Amino acid sequence: MTVRAKLFITCIGEQFFPQALKSTVTVLERVGVQCEFPEGQTCCGQPLLNSGFQSEARGIARHWLRVFGSGEEYIVAPSGSCVDMVRHHLPDLFPAGSPERAAAVAAAERIFEFTQFLVGVLQVTDVGAFFPHKVAYHASCHLLRGLGVRDEPRELLRAVRGLELLSLSQEEACCGFGGVFSLIYPEVSQTILEAKIRAIAASGADVITACDPGCLISIAGGLVKMRSRVRALHIAELLAADTSAR
Repeated sequence: MTVRAKLFITCIGEQFFPQALKSTVTVLERVGVQCEFPEGQTCCGQPLLNSGFQSEARGIARHWLRVFGSGEEYIVAPSGSCVDMVRHHLPDLFPAGSPERAAAVAAAERIFEFTQFLVGVLQVTDVGAFFPHKVAYHASCHLLRGLGVRDEPRELLRAVRGLELLSLSQEEACCGFGGVFSLIYPEVSQTILEAKIRAIAASGADVITACDPGCLISIAGGLVKMRSRVRALHIAELLAADTSAR
C-alpha cells in the first residue's frame, strides 16, 4: 500500500531553507512515500496568534484548512513549531460545533513533524544515509515540549553511516529564538543564544543539527558572529546524504 503525504513546507523553510525542503522530499521518497505539494499553501497563522492577533490568525488558518483540510493523506512538515500550532492551537481558533473546528481537529490528527513521521508512523530509523562528520543535536522547544518528540531525531542520527553523534551540554535548553520572542525581547534572546553557541563550540562538533528552521536560523547567525566553522544544517539534509556518495 502506497503511503501518501502532503508536504507543508512552512514560511521560514521556504524562505531560508529550500535545500532542507528538497532533502525532506528526497528522504520521504527514498522510503516509499508519495509526496504531494499543495501549491496554494501559506502560513498557518502562528506568528499572528503568538502576537495576540487572534482574528487575523483565524483568517490565515481558515485558508490553510482549505488547502490541507480535505483528504485522508498524512500532512508532513519539517518543523515541530508549525506542527505544534496546527495540532494544538488551530482547532481553538474556531467555535465548537463549527465545520471549521471539525476540519481543524481532523487535520490535527493527520499532521506530523518529519522525524516523528519517519519513526513513529513509518517505523523507519535507517534511511540509508551516509554523513561522515561529528554532529551535535539541538532539541527545539516546540518539538520537544509541544509534540513530545525526544528520541526520534537521535534514533535517525544514530543510524546514519559515518556520523558520530556527540553530546551537547544543555541539549534541551532553548536557543533563544522563540519566533516573535526574539524580536520583542532581543536582549534576552541574545543572552540565551550565546549560551547555546558556547555549548556547541565546546562539543567539538563539525555540524549542529535540529528539526526546526527557526532554531537553525538563529543558531546559524550566532555561529557566524562567533566566526565559528561549525555548520548549522536541518536534520533532513543529513538524512538525505546517500551512502552512494562514499
